This record gives sequence, structure tokens and C-alpha cells, in this order.
Amino acid sequence: MTSTGTSDPLATHEVLNQPPPLSEYDVYTADTVLRTAVAREGAGWADQELRSLGQLAGSPEAQLWGEQANANPPVLQTHDRYGHRVDRVEYHPAYHELMRTAIANGLHSAPWDPGAREGAHVARAAKMIVWSQVDAGHTCPISMTYSVLPALRHQPDVAADWEPSILSTVYDSSFVPHERKTGVTCGMGMTEKQGGSDVRANSTRAEPTGGSGPGGEYLLTGHKWFCSAPMSDGFLMLAYTDVGLSCFLVPRWLPDGTPNVFRIQRLKDKLGDRSNASSEIELAGTWARMVGEEGHGVRTIIEMVNHTRLDCTLGSAAIFRKGTAEAIHHAEHRDAFGGRLVDKPLMANVLADLAVESEAATTSAIWLAALFDRAGRDEPDERAVALRRIATPVLKYWACKRAPVHAAEALECLGGAGYVEESGLPRLFRQSPVNGVWEGSGNVICLDVLRAMARNPEAIEVLFDELASTAGLDRRLDHAIGRIEKDLADPSNLEARARRVVEQLALTLQASLLVRDGDPAAAEAFCASRLGGDGGLAFGTLPRHTDTTAIIGRHRPG
Repeated sequence: MTSTGTSDPLATHEVLNQPPPLSEYDVYTADTVLRTAVAREGAGWADQELRSLGQLAGSPEAQLWGEQANANPPVLQTHDRYGHRVDRVEYHPAYHELMRTAIANGLHSAPWDPGAREGAHVARAAKMIVWSQVDAGHTCPISMTYSVLPALRHQPDVAADWEPSILSTVYDSSFVPHERKTGVTCGMGMTEKQGGSDVRANSTRAEPTGGSGPGGEYLLTGHKWFCSAPMSDGFLMLAYTDVGLSCFLVPRWLPDGTPNVFRIQRLKDKLGDRSNASSEIELAGTWARMVGEEGHGVRTIIEMVNHTRLDCTLGSAAIFRKGTAEAIHHAEHRDAFGGRLVDKPLMANVLADLAVESEAATTSAIWLAALFDRAGRDEPDERAVALRRIATPVLKYWACKRAPVHAAEALECLGGAGYVEESGLPRLFRQSPVNGVWEGSGNVICLDVLRAMARNPEAIEVLFDELASTAGLDRRLDHAIGRIEKDLADPSNLEARARRVVEQLALTLQASLLVRDGDPAAAEAFCASRLGGDGGLAFGTLPRHTDTTAIIGRHRPG
């Protein structure tokens, strides 16, 4: 036995040189890039709301919710103890806390409120970036609820029935008809086994029960291969009538107060997004109402898809920010090879490169959200409408493509500790591919960009006008714009080149925004490495003159 005050010579567990948890900090206030973008794009009025949400997001309590909701994924109950079909999904209490917070902060519907202020989409986008860093899975039903209303408004009588509950900021998880709830969430079901993204290969049929056409009542028979958040209160789905593929609202409950036919066959065992339930469902005489014009279901539901694609971009930006913050935090508190890890030139290059990617993604995502504000006015800004049409898939494609690579590099900055679940980085990594497959995989998105250029030529014209606003400010950017114009002037084999074209459009757009509005050091590093050829294929290959200290300092989480 050792005497008081004398260390035990056999002790092996003195903890040294370990960074403290990245906790008890304001996720929003610590994000200089996000705060600057919010103010620049017209939502500075939401600063206090964002600070409050940021403080909660950085608290041990909220971080525990995220951990628990992922460690205890949803459980399907197809039948009750007596054998009655119930088709219910049970969630861990932490999931409900996450949902309650998101809805209380308007992430699901605030921009659609009649009293919403100018810049409401920007404010909501910033909240999504902040709160998604706690847990991204539960933001799936939040995103779908946000996105459903523009599509639902194609059928005013149906929208009038649902809109008050959608706009409510009260989270109500009870499984009862939507008329009896204080707030609702919504989902969607588009894809089927035999077609996936090719929704015109769908086989689900819709038969009218009386009068057909917009607002009419139908019975749906078929299946849906991916139906996320099946405990939502209503779903937009596609089904064929004799006229063609049409859009329908499918509630979980019938007008008479009995459950609708909504057979949950199984839950998906997914790579990430594990706090959220995704399911396969069967429709067997399932009651629904047609939304929008018969035979034009894709055109109707695309309103929903456009907004969820924005959220894919925001979700990826949140992954960039979370990974960058965790990597810098670790390196600032870790000594290696005789000094702080953050001061080692090679590690500083990696961290700065991660930060540059994060800054480009956040800047462009908030800029994109501002287009949604301007395009969604009572008197829409037609330039913003055209620019949004092409910028949404362009930025969605590139942000989603970069997210897994970024998350893997951020994880590696922590070494073996980053590979351990307790660090949170494996969860971030598993989450990183989801936005790339949701609402259109990479090829589908690139084809949509080509479709936008062909059907809406004003969209690409407006995009080049936007790029022209920074003409002469950086020669590498000027040369990149010239290259993409030359590529687009040659229509031969364009589909095979689509990924290359969209990638270059995304890089030139991000570079233009950084040159115009970003930090000079980050803009210089981005243009040199992404456009000028002075960079490698992996993160950590920024040119030798890069001011890594300035870039890292701007992105410190505390």
C-alpha cells in the first residue's frame, strides 16, 4: 500500500494527452462561415434563435440524444399480442426529443408560415446545418414534411385540410387521425423494386371510388420499395390511373377514424441513418386522394423533390462542418512528435483542406437556400427560379459526392480513436453516403442537370451570368469558366461526360462564391487546388503558400 500523496508505482491508467470531448459549446456561434453567410443572405434576424439552437446542439444532453437514438434503432411491430395487424414502429425516447426540438424550431415548416419573414428559407437552412450535427437520421421526416407542402398546394382543398397541422410547432407522436393531432409529419413513397429511380416503371395502380381527377378518392394497390419514416401521418405517392402516373396523398387513417391499409413489410437494415426507420410497404386497396393534375404525378411531386434536394446539400454541409470541427478540436488538444498536432505542417495542410471544403459547401448551400427564398415569393424572382433549377442539382451532386471522402479524412485525423464508435466519427462516416443516393443518385442528378439545360436553356444562361459577376477577380476561375463553356459547346456524347460537366459547374460556382463572399485565404486555396491544378487527389495537398494557420483558425469550434 502506498502512503497518502504517493503515486502507485503499479498504476497504469493515468490519462494523459487525451483531448476533452467537443461538448458544451455553441455549434452555431462557433461556426464563423455559417454566421457570416446567414447575415449576408438576409436572415440575420434569426441570430438569437440560431444561437439558442446552437447551444442546445453542443450540449451533452442533446449529444446523448443523438447517440441513444442511433444505438437503439426503431423496432417494427406488425401485430399486437392478440394477432391484430397494427403496422407500428416504436422509437427510443431520445428520437422523440430530437423530433420535438426540430419541430419546435420550425425546421419542418417555418418558411411556409404566412407570417414568415424574408430570408426564412435561409434561417431554416442554417438551423438544419446546426441541428443535423446532433443526429441526421431524424431530419429525414423533418425534411419531407418541409418539402411536402409546396406539392400539396397543387390541390388546394387537400392542402387546406392538412396545412394547419403541418405548420404547427408542436410535436405529436400519437398514432391517431391527423384531425385529432396538434401537429403532423409527412413522408413520401416513390420508388418500387422493379424501377428504383425510374419511377415510370412503377406498377402501383389507382382506381377511383367515385369521381376521378384532382381531389378525387382512389384505392391504391401495389408496393413501395423505400418509404422512410412510416409513422408519419400522410405520404405523397405515385400510382398509375388510366390517364397516367399521378400523385396521391395517402393518410395513415381513413376519414371514418379507422386505420388505412398500410402494410409495413419490413424495416431496412441501413448503413447509416439508423435512428430513422425506412420501410417496404404494401398497398392493398389503400385509400388516397389525388393531388394535382391526373397523369402529371412526376411534375406534381417534383416540387417536393426540389426541396429535399436542398436538404441533401444542407445535410452534406453539416457533415463537412462536424468532421472539420472534430478534427481540428482533436489536433489542438493532442501532442505528437514533440509538439501540438495542429502545428505540424502536414496535419495543418490536411485540416486546412478539410476546412476549405467545408467553407465552400456551407457558403454555397446557404446561397442556394436564399434562391429558394427569392423564387418562392408571391411574385417570384424569375432569375432566382431559373438559377435554382440548375444550381440545386449541381450543388447537390458535388456536395454529396465529397461527403464520404471528407468524413473518412476527418476520421483519420483522430487516428485509431476516430475508428472507435465512441468518437462519433464512424456514425458520421456511415451517414455520409445517404444524401448521395436520396432524391436521385449521382447519375440521376447529372442527367437532371442535362435536362434542365435542354428544357430550360435560360437556367444555364443565368448560371453563367452569375459566374460572370466575378470575372477578372481570379485568372484560374476565369480559365475554368472558359473550359466549361467549351465543354458545353460540344454536344457530342454529352451524357457520358455528364459527371465531368456537373463537377466542373459545381467547382466554378463554389469558387465564384468564395472569391466574391468568402475568406480570402480559403478562396485562394480553393482556386489554386480545385481549379488551378496546384493540388492533389487527396485532402492535405494544398499548395505550399497556403495560409493554413488562418484557415484553421477561422474554422476552430471553440
